[in-house]
Amino acid sequence: MKEALFYECLENKKVKCRLCFHECKIDENKEGLCIARRNIAGKLIASTYGELVAANLDPIEKKPLYHFHPGEEILSVAANGCNLDCPFCQNADISRGKTSSRYVPPEKLIEIASERRSKGIAYTYTEPLIWFEYLLDSSRIAHEQGLYNVIVSNGTINEKPLTELLPYIDAANIDIKGDNEFYRKVLKGDMNSTLRTIRTLYRAGVHTEVTLLLVPGGNDSVEQINEVISFIESLDLRIPFHISRYFPHNQYPAPPTPEETMLRAYGQTKGRLLYAYLGNIAFEHDNNTYCPSCGALLIERAGYSVNIIGVEEGRCSSCKRKADVVV
Repeated sequence: MKEALFYECLENKKVKCRLCFHECKIDENKEGLCIARRNIAGKLIASTYGELVAANLDPIEKKPLYHFHPGEEILSVAANGCNLDCPFCQNADISRGKTSSRYVPPEKLIEIASERRSKGIAYTYTEPLIWFEYLLDSSRIAHEQGLYNVIVSNGTINEKPLTELLPYIDAANIDIKGDNEFYRKVLKGDMNSTLRTIRTLYRAGVHTEVTLLLVPGGNDSVEQINEVISFIESLDLRIPFHISRYFPHNQYPAPPTPEETMLRAYGQTKGRLLYAYLGNIAFEHDNNTYCPSCGALLIERAGYSVNIIGVEEGRCSSCKRKADVVV
């Protein structure tokens, strides 16, 4: 455990967390909504600091990141907790519950990454931004040791802590989960926080990709999908967009996303975004990356098998256009 950053002390040993938009007011011996920050004797404590519940070597495409070091494996770690309450979360046992963990200090985490020959560390599975103090310490040391840092996140964090973290983040995949109504009514979330985080990451030069999990009857209308596409378009149409298929989890009542809905959403990106991919679905549709200028195949994908075919010295080997891929 470690004293948290970004909080203020209130009367009667209460504290107010300033990490995300919830700004939880927490009584002594109680936790915030994220279950990762606890008031102990009038101090806010990052109670999950260094407490790993998962540590796996994953294909980086699983994050999903398709344009950042394609074909590499990355050490992927997580702690208990999340500051949203998505009722369909596939990792609800660790994001909204407390499972057994083991303490791994930041220095040891970097050692583990090196031992497993991972060139970076991905903070993922649950919500890494509420693991803020550990993320900050570990990512700083990782950079000192020449490793890159990746976050897979809902993007819900206040501006000041995000700004402190920015120098140490190399790539991010951020979920946009729907429109304002869906965030408010279903997720206990705040869409504006997420969009602000994506803008901030992108403008700071962090490699950014975006995912939308399509939930039937929740965020899958033409208008809702267009809203997400328009936002990405307003930043940069080179940002890779991942449209992911929902499957029932955690007793959420919606059925799996129909294939026709996935294809419709993919079709809505045509002529607007340069790179769109379908996830969690298998049918006759490739997730290869093609050059937007000449159509040459740049990266071939079959599941998590990746073959970089048409990228040479950061450019399309056919037309020499700068490839929008970090290799």
